[in-house]
Parts: sequence; structure tokens; C-alpha cells
Amino acid sequence: MKKSLITSIFSILFIFISGTLSAQLKLPAMLRDSMVLQRNTELKIWGWAEAGEQVEVSFKGNLYQAEAGRDGKWMVHLPPMEAGGPYIMEISARGSGTPSANENAGISGTGIKLENILVGDVWLCAGQSNMVHYMALHSERYAEEIAQAGDPEIRQFLVPSATSLEGPQEDLAGGSWKSANPDDIMRFSVVAYFFARNLHETYGVPIGIINASVGGTPIEAWTSAEGLKEFPVMQRAIEMNSDTAYVSRVNRAAWSAMREGRRETGQDEGLAGPVAWYDPAYVPENWHRINIPGYWEDQGIRDLNGVVWYRREFEVPASMTGIPAKVALGRIVDADQLYINGEQVGRTTYQYPQRRYEVPVGVLKSDKNLFVIRVTNQAGKGGFVPDKPYYLSAAGETIDLKGYWQYRVGEVYPERRFSAMGISAQNQPAALYNAMIAPFTDYAVKGFVWYQGESNAGRPEEYRLLQRAQIRDWRSLWGQGDLPFLYAQLPNFMEVNYSPEESDWAMLREAQMEAMDLPATGMAVTIDLGEWNDIHPDNKKPVGDRLALWARKIAYGEEDLVYSGPIYQSYRIEGDKIILTFDHAGSGLVSGNGEPPGHFAIAGPDKNFVWGHAEIVDQDKVAVWHEDIPDPVYVRYAWADNPRFANLYNKEGLPASPFRTDH
Repeated sequence: MKKSLITSIFSILFIFISGTLSAQLKLPAMLRDSMVLQRNTELKIWGWAEAGEQVEVSFKGNLYQAEAGRDGKWMVHLPPMEAGGPYIMEISARGSGTPSANENAGISGTGIKLENILVGDVWLCAGQSNMVHYMALHSERYAEEIAQAGDPEIRQFLVPSATSLEGPQEDLAGGSWKSANPDDIMRFSVVAYFFARNLHETYGVPIGIINASVGGTPIEAWTSAEGLKEFPVMQRAIEMNSDTAYVSRVNRAAWSAMREGRRETGQDEGLAGPVAWYDPAYVPENWHRINIPGYWEDQGIRDLNGVVWYRREFEVPASMTGIPAKVALGRIVDADQLYINGEQVGRTTYQYPQRRYEVPVGVLKSDKNLFVIRVTNQAGKGGFVPDKPYYLSAAGETIDLKGYWQYRVGEVYPERRFSAMGISAQNQPAALYNAMIAPFTDYAVKGFVWYQGESNAGRPEEYRLLQRAQIRDWRSLWGQGDLPFLYAQLPNFMEVNYSPEESDWAMLREAQMEAMDLPATGMAVTIDLGEWNDIHPDNKKPVGDRLALWARKIAYGEEDLVYSGPIYQSYRIEGDKIILTFDHAGSGLVSGNGEPPGHFAIAGPDKNFVWGHAEIVDQDKVAVWHEDIPDPVYVRYAWADNPRFANLYNKEGLPASPFRTDH
């Protein structure tokens, strides 16, 4: 009995000590099973252990050693390696008096084993929502690509969204490496995936994507404090934000002001009565006619911020019942809840996502079905965005949901007399860098892919400086020289204006183009890939493919490759015409749609721009003129938020970047 008790005590102690030792050896979140390591460059493998412990890393038959410093951090350096794998990496930690793993022909002390490691090319893909957008959000357009995905050599590490106002963090909040199979690909960034797939198909080496992106974020949030040192206002913000008491005080005040500025919630008549308006038992009274799609401000409901209910009955055939169905509701400004026959089948809390709701089996019935949509809008026009899909589908059959519905206002929000702003961490200088980039600047990469700019569109002049600062900053932090920095120029977006105009989006595109003055930078033009009514265009594969073309030139050194669309180079005046010359004309300039080149504006010294006539007059030249401007001075091309008629390409199918000569 006594011997059994002693044995049990020692067993418990052994388990406790083993657990303690295991906790002493730690790897950063990015060093995990299935990781991709960068080929042909020195690699850093790091982590934490007890101060003074000896750490050994075994990889590809070689042993690398380091000692944990006083802060517990250790690092080993692996020599450049060729692409290959899968491999196993074993890491062990031992006290200074313990024999090495090599001497004992095995891993001693505390050990960690990482499996399924590949060596290839690693790209950090970062930015805001158009880099965030993952396959599940575009599953209809890319259904075939998703179904056929099955390449274990294309992998993504999804960096968890996080912020830090206190400074650079030591590690990420989590994360894991996933390969491109039909299940895991649903969380892959669409742009990053097609970029990686293009490179993998071209070179046959493993491609790792580090996806660090957060929607609605400005470029300065992704740049380090050191990288922003030339921006005094941002330095001041960083300093103030590091005071947690200050941040807490500001946010408490903002929250209090917001509550004071608006009534308590719960005033929606559609939810306050004895029978909710989505209930089939409710008998509608005083409802009016309205069209879907469309905004209610454009249909007689003026300046309303609040809740509007929509209802309509649809006949559904028996062939569409008893099986899974789907409802597409385009986009709605801002939030919505969809009820079918009294059951909520979907909801979205903000305006940007496409509404695609799965209808559970049993909800639809053969006969009349009641559809009710509760729409909430906080500011601006509310309602259903035009030129989007609105339908019910099941088993290959479709019912169009567009047309006249009934509506009734459920609640009108009181006018806000003031706006109190708190400190949104994700928009603060260096906050995303601190939490989502700083923890892995020791992880070697091939280069950077960047898709961002929408949140800085109102500050284009500042963006000229900020993007350059960010590029220099990241290159300095990685310490691998002028790493390739590839980025997507903003696409066309918003309503078309039919006269020449000033445009913040055009100016930001110009700022992006000017960053190509820096070495090893490349810009994918997307002016033909946007949607007037959606800041998140569905057609994302060409963005990834065009970025990959730049990578093939800059990062991989391919010769005889047309990797860019036409870029304005220079102009000369010949009589009443301006002759424009372009770089990157490829095999020659063409009109993309067979029409004469469009969206060229021309002006004299007064800068009163009018639409000009344009003609391709040489392989790399376009002539622009207007009969009412005998002495032309300036030309602009595609200078608008949404230059619908811009159609200048090279014969390889790559579009020309917007530009102006009057800058």
C-alpha cells in the first residue's frame, strides 16, 4: 500500500514536471506543422525556453544549436536550401548540464516535432478587405476552382486579426498553416490564392501565403512607428495611444456620448406589437409599394435613417421544396434580417457582404411563401443595391425576387446632433503592424503583395508619402534587401460621371503609380475589374494573375515577358494634337472593345477639360485632340472614380493605368 502510494506520488510529480518542461520550450505561432520555409536564403528559427537552456534544432539531417538568453529567447540560423519536402523538424531544450541530443542519438529534454514542412517561396499578402475576401465569399464565381482545389504545395497561414497600441508584440494571437483543398481553400484570400496558383503552375515549387489583412484599415496602421517617424501627427498619435488610461478615457466618453445622442433601442414597431411583422399571423395594414432593388430615398422615403420592413409572397413550386435552397439578396445598405414563413434564415450586420443565405429544408412550402426583410440603415441612402442578383434557387430552378414589394417604416432614428469619436485601434498608426506583422519579421519571405488604398482614398497626397514609407519600412524590418513589393492599384468604383471630373480615387491611383519609382516594385492595374456598386469586386482572379506577372519579372527574373499594361511615359504637342507615348506597350496598343480609345480628356491652358478624340497612331502612341481646343496643353486618361469608357490595352490584354499630364 505504501509502495503504491509513493509510486503514485512520483507519477504525479513526473507528469507535473514534464508539463512544466514542455511549457518552457515555445515556438512562435507561425512555426507550425505544414509551414513553408523560404528557399535559397538564410533561415531563422526562433522561440523561447528557460534562460540559459541549450536548444537544438534538427532539420534535414543537420543539428543547429543555440542558448536561450536572459529573456528566454533563442534563435538558430539555417543555411539556404533548395525547394523540397515534406520534411520534419525537431526542436529540443535541455539544461546546461544535460548531454546533447546528438550525443544520445535522439532528442533529449523537452521536445517539439514539426511535420510536413515544405521549402519553397513565401509571400506576405497583406492589406484591407479586398485582400481579406476569401473564397467562401466568391464561391459562385469560383465554384469550379474550389471543387478542383487539391494542391498540398499551396498553403496559407491566416494571421488572426489583432491590434496593439502598446507597441510591437512578441507573438501572434494564433494561426495555422492550411493547404489548398476544397475545404480549407474556403478561407484562402482569393487574390492571394490565384497569385500563388499562378506561380506554382509556372515554377513547380511550393508557395506559402502569409495572409495578414483586415478590412477597412489605412496604410499607416500597417507601418511601424519607426517607419512613420517622418509623420509628426502620427507619431503624436502613437505616443498618446500608448497610454492605456487615455485610450480608455476617450472610448468611455465616446460611448457615453453615443448613448446620450440616441434613444434607447427597442422602438421598432415591427417588433414591439403583439405579433411581429415577420410572423405569418400578422395582418398588414398601411403598407405601401416599393421596388427591389433600389434605395428608399429614391422612392419617396426622404432622408430616413432607421428601420424599414419589406414583405412579399412568392409562389414556390413543389419541385423546389423539401430540398436545400438558396436566397441571393445582392447587397443591402446597411444591415438586414431575412425571414421566410416566419423563420429567420439569414442576417448580415453591415453593408458590404454579398447576401447569400441558405434556406433549411422544410422552410419552403408548395404554395405561397411569405418573405419578410428587415433593413436597418444608420446613414445615407438605405435599401437594396441595384445591379446585383436577387433570386431564390433550388435544384436548378430560380424565382426572381426583383420587383414591387410592400414596405412599412418600423422606426425612425432621431437626428444625431453631434458625433463622438472613440479610438478605433485598427485605424491607429502602427496598431496592426504591432500585432500582426512585427511578431514574424524574422520569418524569411520572397516578397510582399499589397492590396489596400480604399481607406486612404480621401488623403491621396499623404498616401504618396505613406506608401513609400511603408515599402522602405518593411524592407528594412526583414533585412533581406530590396524585397519585391507588388501591389494592386485601386479598381473602378462608384457611379459613372459623364463629364470630366476631379477624383480622389484617381489621385490615389496616381500616388500608387508613383511608388513604382522605388526599386523592385510592381503595380497591377485593375481599372477594368471593378464594379460601380461594390467596393469588393467579384472578379478577383485577374488581380492575382496580374500580380503574378509582376512577380515573374521582378522576383523570378523572367525575360521576354509582358508583365504590365501601358504606362504613360511622355507627350509632345503637334499642332492641335497631343501625342502620348507609353511604356509597356507590349506587342502594340489596342482598344479593348474595338471602339476608338475612350475616356481621354483634353484641355488648353485654362485646364477646362472636355472629352477628346483619340486614335492609336503607332505601336506605343496615342493622338488626342478636340476641334474646339486649337492649342492643347494637357491630357487626362481614365481620370475618374469609375472611368467606364477607358479601353486602352496592350495586345497582351493588360490595361493602361490612369494618368494625367497636368500633375
